[in-house]
Amino acid sequence: MAEISTLDDALALWSAEPDERAGRPLLVLLHGYGADERDLFALVPYLPPEFVVAAVRAPLAPPWPAPGFSWYPIEGLDGRDPQAVTHAAGRLITWLGEAGRDAASLGLLGFSQGASVALQALRLEPELFDFVVNLSGYAAPGPLPGDAALAKLRPPVFWGRGTHDDVIPDFLVEHTTEWLPGHAELSGRVYPGLTHSVSEDELDDVRVFLEKRLEDAAGEAVPEGSTEAGQAE
Repeated sequence: MAEISTLDDALALWSAEPDERAGRPLLVLLHGYGADERDLFALVPYLPPEFVVAAVRAPLAPPWPAPGFSWYPIEGLDGRDPQAVTHAAGRLITWLGEAGRDAASLGLLGFSQGASVALQALRLEPELFDFVVNLSGYAAPGPLPGDAALAKLRPPVFWGRGTHDDVIPDFLVEHTTEWLPGHAELSGRVYPGLTHSVSEDELDDVRVFLEKRLEDAAGEAVPEGSTEAGQAE
């Protein structure tokens, strides 16, 4: 598998020009195995317009003839190395050091591999991220140093998956089902008949989740004791 040393900022797709990003909430999209940054960027019209959306390209090229890119190698359906997921999450965090520097808030939305990297990044830097949307992904097994802090912070996480998803192994789904409620404020849904994909119903739920994050951020921004705060109560 050919490797690119870092995430290429020149390949990222943005929903706003550079002079329109500062001070706005940033939502970073992480595609799945064999796709690229254009895949999830197609969801932008379905997402709340208040977010600046950035879609990044994963740094690995799967073995020929597989198309697209990947965040970490997969050797068989059960061959997902947690250390490789952690390494990919670390690269994402490094990229966000500059790309997310002026954002009012920072959230991640990933599909499949990208969702797993999103959760792993949250575990590495619990205080950096405000929320995660996990679509058809999983939490990598094994402890990380940030897990205890994450369990105290309990940031919002949306987890959506289908009943007919045969790509993510059952043991990883079971692990995620047990692990997530103890480390996040979990919401989500299991969609009957959905395969390893995203449905319109799921997108509707994601939009509601994201709108709630905007409402929460607006509430936190109102100074305590102000007139607006009193009206909100």
